[in-house]
Amino acid sequence: MSNIRCFLTSRDGGERLTEEVSVQPDDEDPYLPGVMVNPQRTFQTIEGFGGAFTESAAVTWLKLSTQRRAEVLESYFDRQQGHGYSLCRVHMNSCDFALGNYAHVEAPGDIELKSFSIERDRRALLPFIQAAQRVAGQPFKLLVSPWSPPAWMKSNGQMNHGGKLLPKYRQAWARCFVRFINEYEKEGVPVWGVSVQNEPEATQRWDSCLYSAEEERDFVRDFLGPQLAAAGLGQVRIVVWDHNRDHMVERASVVYSNPEAAKYVWCAGFHWYCGDHFDHVQLVHDAWSDKQLLFTEGCQEGGPHHGSWDLGERYAYSIINDLNRWTVGWIDWNLVLDETGGPNHVGNLCSAPILIDTPNDALQRQSSYFYIGHFARFVKPGARRILCAASREDLEVTAFVNPDGTIATVVMNRTEECIRFALRHAGERTVTELPPRSIATYVKSSVQA
Repeated sequence: MSNIRCFLTSRDGGERLTEEVSVQPDDEDPYLPGVMVNPQRTFQTIEGFGGAFTESAAVTWLKLSTQRRAEVLESYFDRQQGHGYSLCRVHMNSCDFALGNYAHVEAPGDIELKSFSIERDRRALLPFIQAAQRVAGQPFKLLVSPWSPPAWMKSNGQMNHGGKLLPKYRQAWARCFVRFINEYEKEGVPVWGVSVQNEPEATQRWDSCLYSAEEERDFVRDFLGPQLAAAGLGQVRIVVWDHNRDHMVERASVVYSNPEAAKYVWCAGFHWYCGDHFDHVQLVHDAWSDKQLLFTEGCQEGGPHHGSWDLGERYAYSIINDLNRWTVGWIDWNLVLDETGGPNHVGNLCSAPILIDTPNDALQRQSSYFYIGHFARFVKPGARRILCAASREDLEVTAFVNPDGTIATVVMNRTEECIRFALRHAGERTVTELPPRSIATYVKSSVQA
């Protein structure tokens, strides 16, 4: 009997993370394509997978019945029945997926932060996060990202439409990070990391703020890094860039070339909205191998895209290519949205892996939900990426050895044909096949098990 279990999701067969008996005895056909896995050659350690808690997601979740709320949480956070998410993101102040602009320090000129409050977060965001923690059974790693400082700290006097942080408020803004972390800690929600600014090169019609590479470097070096250290929060990871892959090499170069700034920075974060540029992810690793890489946001833009199979394939294509280039974690955007792809206070509607049919109290799992599950469910925090290669380009692959010794190999087939291939683990050879437009995770038992 094979010690390899196969979990399959396919467009045409109806399988959705379904365990299949598809691993067959070796027929020794020398012409079969092959997927080779070598656990002796290891690479980066994985932090985890997850999604983003936004006010929009939280408000949508709260509209569900108690039963359906529990179903969402189990689907994402339960480590036996769901994805077991362990790495998530939340916005500090408002973002486009909030019900409107808001800041935690609304009083103009309040550099002492006397008016600082997370009362807005207590309405929906914190209850959502805390409920997820209970299902997860442990605190997960939470990345905090601002879309904009308070309007009064900015050059354009508003949270939307870009603008810049005024130099005279840099110290106060850095202290806002410290205060936010401390307030969340009081709520039982520890913060694992912070990014300096979401998409610092984008002037958006929603919450946004511009930083040049030099401005981001100086803010980290002179304000954010020292403020976190002085507050005893030196363990909180600082993420720079937090924008698309296209300019990540240039931005990392400016920050990492300054030793005083670089000493505070744990990684470069990136998104997928402007071309693939996977070579840039590799370049940043090659140039600064002591720094980490983290995918911090991705979603399908332009509406909910109900039922699209391309959605899931886009996710897995990115995850495989990012992980194979030293990325240590992958964070989706909104955990849930309503049937319109919102709410969004400027109409920037998007898809989510679980869409909520609010009038009918129903969950609509999209293909992206299942495709993410092929990684999140089987590649555990602390897993090491291992050497893996396919002899056929149509087979897109990556593999990991988990802390318990199990080996998870993910193989995707985006073609319209069934592909039969040999899976080789350190001299052991088994035969399997992938249906058209499908993805499978092969889990090999630990030798010690």
